[in-house]
Amino acid sequence: MTDTYARTTNTWRNWAGNVTARPARVESPASVDELAEVLRRASEDGLKVKPVGNGHSFTAAAATDGVLIRPDLLTGIRGIDREAMTVTVEAGTPLKRLNAALAREGLSLTNMGDIMEQTVAGATSTGTHGTGRDSASISAQIRALELVTADGTVLSCSADEHPDVFAAARIGLGALGVVTAVTFAIEPVFLLTAREEPMTFDRVTADFDQLVTENEHFEFYWFPHTGNCNTKRNNRSAGPAAPPGRVSGWIEDELLSNGIFQVACSVGRAVPAAIPSLARISSRALSARTYTDIPYKVFTSPRRVRFVEMEYAVPREAAVDALRELKAMVERSPLRISFPVEVRTAPADDIALSTASGRESAYIAVHLYRGTPYQAYFTAVERIMTGYDGRPHWGKIHTRDAGYLSGSYPRFGEFTAVRDRLDPDRLFANDYLRRVLGD
Repeated sequence: MTDTYARTTNTWRNWAGNVTARPARVESPASVDELAEVLRRASEDGLKVKPVGNGHSFTAAAATDGVLIRPDLLTGIRGIDREAMTVTVEAGTPLKRLNAALAREGLSLTNMGDIMEQTVAGATSTGTHGTGRDSASISAQIRALELVTADGTVLSCSADEHPDVFAAARIGLGALGVVTAVTFAIEPVFLLTAREEPMTFDRVTADFDQLVTENEHFEFYWFPHTGNCNTKRNNRSAGPAAPPGRVSGWIEDELLSNGIFQVACSVGRAVPAAIPSLARISSRALSARTYTDIPYKVFTSPRRVRFVEMEYAVPREAAVDALRELKAMVERSPLRISFPVEVRTAPADDIALSTASGRESAYIAVHLYRGTPYQAYFTAVERIMTGYDGRPHWGKIHTRDAGYLSGSYPRFGEFTAVRDRLDPDRLFANDYLRRVLGD
C-alpha cells in the first residue's frame, strides 16, 4: 500500500487512485534543519507546503500545487527509553518497520489499526485507529512529538511542554506544521489470542454491548445483501504462541481475503446484479479459527484489494441503531454493495480533533471497490451517520465542512486557535483544510 509518484511529471497519486496532485516541486529533507530551510524557501516563493505519507488517505488532506514534502529520509528509531517505556521514531518511518523493530527488542505498541503501511506521521495526523474497549487510537499513545512550524521553529510538545499544541498536534491534519518525530508509549511484547467466528447480523447487534464489554478488542464485518457477519475477538493470552499454519493462514488471508475477493469484486463491478449472490458466497467462505501471536501479527492484515472508503464515528450507544438503519437503507435501495461494512469501537480520549474526543465511540466504515461509482452509496450512508452526530474520519471520504464539524467537536475552536497562532499565513493550507477547518 504505497502511493504512486512519477518524478518526471511531479504527479502524486494516493493508494486508491482517487486523489491526484501536481506540486510545483517535491522535497525530501534529510534532517530537521533541511526541512526548516525548505519551509523558508517555500514561504519566500509564495508556495504552500504539504507533507505526505504513503498516500493511504482517501481525502485530499495532503494534496498541494505548491511544495510536497516526502518523508523518505526522515526514518528510523531515534531511541528507546526502557525506564519511561517509550520509543521515539522519525515521522517518515512506516508503521510496519516500527512494529518489526519493536518486536525484535521485545516491545510493542498497545493497540494499532488493521494495516501498517502508513508512515508514523501520516497515521497519527489523520487519526488512524483500531478497535479497543480500553485502548484507544495510535495518536492516543503519543507521549511527545516534534513539530516544525511555519516560521521554522522546532517545537518539542508533550503534556508538560507546549501542552496546548500537544493537545491539537497529535491529530494535526498537517495544519499546524510538519511532524518530524513522535514518541509513543510502549510495553513489553505480549500475546493476543484472536478468535474469528461467523455470526448472524441479528445476534451481533443484539449482543453488541456484551461483546464489546467482554473483549479487549472486538470488531465485526457485515456483508451487505446478507444476514451474515464475521466477528473477531482479540484478548491477551498467557500463551503459548500458536500462529496460523502457513498453509491455512495463506488460504484465509491471501487466497480468500485477497485473491478470490479481488475476483469477486471485479465480477461485481462488471455485473452488479451478481453482487448479492457473490456476497452470500463470500460471507460463508471464511470459517471459524483461533490463533495466538504477538500484537502486530494479530491486529494487522494484508489489504491488497484496492478500494475507496468512508468511515464515521458515532456515539457508542448509537452504533446498533445506525447500523440497522444502514442495513435497511441498502435493502430497500437499488444499490449493490460488494464490500463488507466494518464496525469497531474506541474509548473516549482527550485529543482536540480525535473522532473519539470526549466520548466513547463506534466506527462504521463502508467501502467500495476502486473504480466503482461510490457517490450514491456514500451519500446515503453519510446522511444516516450525521443523523447520529457522526464525526467523519479525517483521512476518508466525506463532505462535511467547518460549519458542521465545529458543532460536532467541543474543542474545535481550541484547535483552530492553535492553528491561527502557529500558521497565521496558512503556509500549510490546501483546499481540504479550507473546507474542514475554515479560514
